[in-house]
Amino acid sequence: MTDTEYSCKLDELDRLLNDPEVPMEPARVWSLLAELSHPQGPGAEALQGAD
Repeated sequence: MTDTEYSCKLDELDRLLNDPEVPMEPARVWSLLAELSHPQGPGAEALQGAD
């Protein structure tokens, strides 16, 4: 996942959790959290803070 994709997913998660105008979608929240906690692809180690 690229830095841009990671940032977009964080933004979407933020909207789902904090914007009262956006309906809560628990399945989407969990899906985003799973993707963000285990990014894959080039640069994934940097996003996870690997040495």
